[in-house]
Amino acid sequence: MLNEIKKDAQARMVKSIESLRHNLVKVRTGRANAGLVDSIKVNYYGSDMPLSQVASVSVADARSILITPWEKQMVGAVEKAILASDLGLTPNTAGTTIRLNIPALTEERRRDLTKVVHGEGEDAKVAVRNIRRDANHQVKELLKDKQITEDESARTEAEIQKITDAAIKDVDDVVKAKEQELMSV
Repeated sequence: MLNEIKKDAQARMVKSIESLRHNLVKVRTGRANAGLVDSIKVNYYGSDMPLSQVASVSVADARSILITPWEKQMVGAVEKAILASDLGLTPNTAGTTIRLNIPALTEERRRDLTKVVHGEGEDAKVAVRNIRRDANHQVKELLKDKQITEDESARTEAEIQKITDAAIKDVDDVVKAKEQELMSV
């Protein structure tokens, strides 16, 4: 029972860290990354589809992304979706290929993005701490129902704290790596 609680807490914390990594991919660093356009939805015959399902997305070089819609008539819809997104990029179209040029970031924009990254990191830490609180609550319930001893409860809570500390260190490492990526010119 206690092992299940610890494993569940650890699995949920790992998911929180993966979610943080996924969210940080969307933060533009001045380098091309196909993950930048993952969140774009394209109107495809009346329904919104992810860009990756209506076009191939590839990184041409360090500063540009190539998008090639699978159907010729989708070029306009893809352009419209890119312009409507919050990326702030203007598509350049040549035939059926759309190129997104990623501009270099200004020092001020880098600082703003660093604040965004820290905010995402704090959100992830809050999620990890909430998972710890839930796990400790489950342990306290077992103690209250006299299914475990106080020693088992204390030992399990200490182990949950170790798992939490490791998860928070992982969050800090992810944030620090993204910050270094942002600040490198």
